Amino acid sequence: MTPSQLRLHKHFLRGIISPGDLEPEEPPLDSFVMYFEGSSNVTLLFDFWSVHEPGGMVLSVFVVLLLTVIYELLKVWKNTLSQQSTHPSASSIPAAFSTSPPCFSPGLEHPENSPTLTNSPSEISLAPTENTATTAVITPTGNSWLLHSLLTGLHIGQVVLGYMLMLCVMSYNVWIFLGVIVGSLLGYFFAFPLLGHVN
Repeated sequence: MTPSQLRLHKHFLRGIISPGDLEPEEPPLDSFVMYFEGSSNVTLLFDFWSVHEPGGMVLSVFVVLLLTVIYELLKVWKNTLSQQSTHPSASSIPAAFSTSPPCFSPGLEHPENSPTLTNSPSEISLAPTENTATTAVITPTGNSWLLHSLLTGLHIGQVVLGYMLMLCVMSYNVWIFLGVIVGSLLGYFFAFPLLGHVN
């Protein structure tokens, strides 16, 4: 309730105003609509982004389209960086962390005339592996913190842009909605091939 409605309500409860004195208020002309409309009059996100003519609507749809393309590019960039950080290239993995099991290396095979049992688990587990001196302890480096900070910044940018675009769609303007849809389509269309070139 507005302060004036609250004051009228208190007077009504005290008996100062009769029920006939209270008239229902008319909704304001610029009330919020809950259905899509194709008007060129819309206010997007802020009071200063108020559109009242078709030229302004075209410019606003273009800006929203660009924001959506940037959103899609941020999303693909963030996914690419996070995939690269979790799956480093095979050349950067030390031999001690290689994915091939050391028990199947050719140096551990038994000679045919060996009296011991072939592929005995106890013998294989005690056998020395190649490159045992290069075993390293993985510690966070400056690059991993930099990458994590970059991923955090990209995530925040993606969240902010996503909510801004959601609020633009909630203006219930057909043209703005189509700008978001086409921007998402173009952003994904252009960002997906970039994902292949980065890897």
